[in-house]
Amino acid sequence: MSTPILSHHKRLLLLGGTLEARRIAAQLAGMPSVSVILSLAGRTRTPIDNGVTTRSGGFGGVAGLVQWLKTQHIDAIIVATHPFAAQMAHHAHDAAQHLGLPIVRVTRPGWRRQDDDQWRECDTPREAVALLGEAPRRVLLTFGRQQAAHFEAAPMHHYVIRSIDPIDPPLALPHVDNLIARGPFTLEQERRVLRDHAIDTLVTKHSGGKATWPKLVAAREQGIEVIMMRRPAMPDTPTIEGVDEPGMTGLLNWLSAC
Repeated sequence: MSTPILSHHKRLLLLGGTLEARRIAAQLAGMPSVSVILSLAGRTRTPIDNGVTTRSGGFGGVAGLVQWLKTQHIDAIIVATHPFAAQMAHHAHDAAQHLGLPIVRVTRPGWRRQDDDQWRECDTPREAVALLGEAPRRVLLTFGRQQAAHFEAAPMHHYVIRSIDPIDPPLALPHVDNLIARGPFTLEQERRVLRDHAIDTLVTKHSGGKATWPKLVAAREQGIEVIMMRRPAMPDTPTIEGVDEPGMTGLLNWLSAC
């Protein structure tokens, strides 16, 4: 992959917290004509070192982001946040529109349902709780603290909650096991988790991509029902799909042209 020749030095805001953002940061870190500031939401206590200048936390809404972009003399914005980080994507879109800055959003390919999949889809954590029903289940929950709190309304189930950091404060549930682990996980690891914890229901988000696909394969193999949250609506920002070679080439071409 050839490195584009930029007409002038550019300062970029990279909104990250994903594998895609890490790969973009690694690609741009070696370009002398680019300065990158990677912004993370700040929900993970020990983020991975991405080799570029990194900040953590919010901006204070659209107005705060506009002011930050002006103060930092940012020339362009790359949105490579999680597919469910809709608020940040909308804020970035609005701020870029306000300042007339080039912006692109890197999307993650969605999953395709297979014939043997037992998916039940919903739009909110509250709907996911309702889909569990009243009969006790053993649930693998792959949500963060904010969304997982909704499941306190259904204490009859036994929950196995997998997260990068401990759920703090702990959920007010009588039956909960916490698995502290950072993915991506292999198919065999996912099979083992489902078997060892006798899971009969997986509750997850439609994050998409290859990295988290193995848990759905393992669920399909073991006949486990999946309750899946659909992705939220995103702004009509220009998009590039993925960070494989075609996607990265498209991103670098965009950067060269903007």
